[in-house]
Amino acid sequence: MNPSLRRKLEALAERREELERLLGDPAVISDAPQFRRLSREFSQLEPVATALDDERRAREDLANAQAMRSDPEMRELADEEAEAATLRLERLEAELLAHLIPKDPRDEGDVYLEVRAGTGGDEAAIFAGDLFRMYTRHAERMGWRIEVESASAGEHGGFKEVIARVEGRGAYSRLKFESGTHRVQRVPATESQGRIHTSAATVAIIPVEADEAPIEISASDLRVDTYRSSGAGGQHVNKTDSAIRITHLPSGLVVESQTERSQHANRDKAMKRLRAMLADAQIAKAAAAQAETRKLQVGSGDRSQRIRTYNFPQGRITDHRVEGLTLYDLPNVMDGAIDPLLDRLQQEHQADELARLTTTG
Repeated sequence: MNPSLRRKLEALAERREELERLLGDPAVISDAPQFRRLSREFSQLEPVATALDDERRAREDLANAQAMRSDPEMRELADEEAEAATLRLERLEAELLAHLIPKDPRDEGDVYLEVRAGTGGDEAAIFAGDLFRMYTRHAERMGWRIEVESASAGEHGGFKEVIARVEGRGAYSRLKFESGTHRVQRVPATESQGRIHTSAATVAIIPVEADEAPIEISASDLRVDTYRSSGAGGQHVNKTDSAIRITHLPSGLVVESQTERSQHANRDKAMKRLRAMLADAQIAKAAAAQAETRKLQVGSGDRSQRIRTYNFPQGRITDHRVEGLTLYDLPNVMDGAIDPLLDRLQQEHQADELARLTTTG
């Protein structure tokens, strides 16, 4: 490990010691928001301190083993212990480098999941519904809560568009690589000749805005329209103009909410999503230059990129961003078992970031 990276690790360990002192300060303890923020930072730095301690012990073990080599009777044992200590040091160095990868503060937070039908007409809407079900089933497996905020049904099933909020620890860190165009190859139910069609749907994963850095929006930048809700809701539906459509005039972004029974509640939901979209666009703009050199376009705003193909006749899923990432387990994937894909994408992201770290130092 080069000296620059070593200094960064030592600085993190020193910050962890500073946080330990601060968390014992009565003034900090009495300030609940600050105490929570510092506690979160402390817990993130604890593994760094532990790994540095383990590395120090491994270096001591290696030095002791090398010193034992001078005794002929102990040389064989010394060689074994030196080899074990060397392997531990290699593993710990990789672990320590991983701790230097910048943490995205949004990783542990909730997300808005947006799925829209693309090219392919009715089949695209049906596929959008299949994708939404896939993410819903995955959320259930993870113990996350998922709530639909707006939906436009397709004429023959599925959705022209569906937007939901996914709440659960680590939702963004797991789903952030899903944004992009998802392509399907299969024989549609409406196809009488048995021909395989190619259709597409787009997915957008937008992190819910963090409480620490709220986006300020001027009321003069908004156009707010009300209309009558449609869909489930019993007698309340179509009797009052409770649904809300908000247009952010500078950006042209439009958000809607109609799932609540009161206009105030729908406005609150719509404003939260608008803030999240503006924050995401802001971060995407700043990250675009960096993202051009990366395989996983997180934060680039490039949602037109074709990222994955679902081939039903062959039962195959191929992710086009990672060489060799093909699974022949389509039924289980469509039922929410997408961990093999998500794990590999996270590993690739970590490898890319580590390569950048060791190059720039």
